[in-house]
Amino acid sequence: MNLQDAQSAFNAGDVLCYPTEAVYGLGCDPDNEAAVMQLLNLKQRDVTKGLILVADNYGQCLPYVDDAKIPMDKRADIFSSWPGPITWLLPAKVDTPKWLTGNHDTIAIRISAHPVVNALCQTFAKPLVSTSANITGAEPVISIAQAKATFHDQIACYVMGELGGSANPSQIKHALSGALIRGNQ
Repeated sequence: MNLQDAQSAFNAGDVLCYPTEAVYGLGCDPDNEAAVMQLLNLKQRDVTKGLILVADNYGQCLPYVDDAKIPMDKRADIFSSWPGPITWLLPAKVDTPKWLTGNHDTIAIRISAHPVVNALCQTFAKPLVSTSANITGAEPVISIAQAKATFHDQIACYVMGELGGSANPSQIKHALSGALIRGNQ
């Protein structure tokens, strides 16, 4: 893994492809609207759906999360599930960009245990937009070769590494209701 190449691509507003817990992901700087729009165009994904932010630690997500709106009785479930393959829909700050939240008042957050994801987020000193590396509706890719065959030279940096061994993409749960949005119980 070449973190210097990843940092250069991230700073330039480019899209990265990298391994996650279950599949390869596409990511970019969450604060760079042009980068997020490029990622959405590659995936052919509607901006209204919102995106996941993956981070090395919860503190990296505080610029986007309205932490004061997370009830005390929900915190144990959320924070005890991290790091790991559970994404929580948390209350978004009012100034969190709509290119991240879509048509929602929540922001999807996952704190990863994957060493490549953690190294990237530590290098960038912030979370990374994270979505499966695929065209919307197609199966997510599980190798760099598949990613290159799908996206060719549209990806600025392919970050090498092993998948984390999870069989499925992360569960998504709503933090306030506890409802399972995606995945199995």
